[in-house]
Amino acid sequence: MQPKEALHPLRPQVVLAGAGGASAGGVGTGAEIIARLAGCDPALVLIFTGDGAVVAPLSAELSAAFGPACRVLACSSAGGFAFDGYDDDSVIAIAFPAATFSAGAVWLNNLRQQMALDWMMALRGLGEAFPASAGRNRFGLLLIDGMSGREELVTTTVDATLPDLLVLGGSAGDGLRFDQTHLAMDGETRPQSALFCLVSTDFAVEEVIFDHFLPLGSTMVVTEADPDARLIHEINAEPAAQEYARMIGVDPAALSPRDFAENPLLERTGGRHFVRAITSVTRSGALKLLSAVEPGTLLTIGRPESLTEGLRSRMEQIGPAELVLGFDCILRRIAVEEAGEQATVGQLCRDYRIAGFNTYGEQHGGIHVNQTFVGLALLDRGKKGGDDAAGQ
Repeated sequence: MQPKEALHPLRPQVVLAGAGGASAGGVGTGAEIIARLAGCDPALVLIFTGDGAVVAPLSAELSAAFGPACRVLACSSAGGFAFDGYDDDSVIAIAFPAATFSAGAVWLNNLRQQMALDWMMALRGLGEAFPASAGRNRFGLLLIDGMSGREELVTTTVDATLPDLLVLGGSAGDGLRFDQTHLAMDGETRPQSALFCLVSTDFAVEEVIFDHFLPLGSTMVVTEADPDARLIHEINAEPAAQEYARMIGVDPAALSPRDFAENPLLERTGGRHFVRAITSVTRSGALKLLSAVEPGTLLTIGRPESLTEGLRSRMEQIGPAELVLGFDCILRRIAVEEAGEQATVGQLCRDYRIAGFNTYGEQHGGIHVNQTFVGLALLDRGKKGGDDAAGQ
C-alpha cells in the first residue's frame, strides 16, 4: 500500500507502484513513480523489484524524467518491504531530494576478474568528488550481483579504500530462483558487477544491524574448505555435513533447509559473531554457503531468538527516523513466514518507516554476512555525536 502522508520536499520519499504482478514493471509503473514524486526534485532514486527484466528500462525511464543531476540505481530482489510490510507485487522506489541530499555512483566491473585496483581508483575518484564537509554526513550504499560470489572481495575493497565511511548494502536477488540478478544505473546494466553510491546529507545517520542468533555449544574448526566456491569440506577433520549434523542432533541424511535456517554457522570477527548461512549439502558431503569461509576458521552453531524484538529494541534506542533503508536476508524472511510473524514485521515497518529489499547477502563494516537485517536510519535531529558517529 502506498504511504498516505503528503510529499515533503526535504525528506526521503517511498513510492510503491505497479502493483499487480506481471504489470509491475510496465510503462505505467515509471509514469506512476514520476507522478508521485512530482515536486521532490531527487538527487538519488533507488528502485527495487522482483522482476529483473524491468530493472534497466525502468531506471532509464526515470533517469530521462529526472535529468542528469539525478542518479537512478535499480536492482532485482528476492522480495521487497515498505511501510506496510512485505510487498512483492510492487516496484519500490525510494527518492532522496536534492534539497537535503547529494549523491554520486560508480560501477565496480567484472567482479569475477577481481579488478580491485580499478575499483579502488573509481572509489577514490568518487570520494574526492563528494568530500566530507562541515554540517553534512556521508554514507555509502553497495548493491552487488548476488550470484557473483565476490561480495567479500568487493566489501573489503570498499572498506580499505574509504575506511572512515559508513557503508551498507545488499546483494541483488532473483526471487528464490538463484539464477541471474540484475543491476542498472541510469538505464545502463552490466553483468557480474556492483554499484557503489556515495551520499552526502543534512540528516543524521545511524547504522541498524540485527540478527536473531546467539552462539551455542562448542567451537568447531574448519579443517578443509574452498573459499572461492564457498564450500566447507571438513569440520573437525570430519566430513562437514556429517559433523554439522552431529552437532545439531540431526541425521545427516535428513538435513533440510529448515535445519540450515534454524542452525546457521557463526564466525567470530572483531569481537562480534557474524552469520555464515548454509544453503545445501553437496553430493560429496560438503556444506555449500552464501559466504566464503577460510580453512582454520573457528565456528559455532547459532541459536535462534526472536526474529523481530532485537530490531524493535534498536529502533527504540535510536528514536524516530524519517526512513530506515533496509537490506534483509531472504532466509530471514523465510523464517518470518514459517513462524507466521508477517504482521509483526508489517507493524515494525509502519512504526519505524522501514523500506528496502530482501537480499542474497548483506554488507556492513567491511564484512559480508547472511541472515542479518542491515539498515541505515536517517534522523532529522542534526548531527549526532560528531562526524565520526555519522560516518564522515
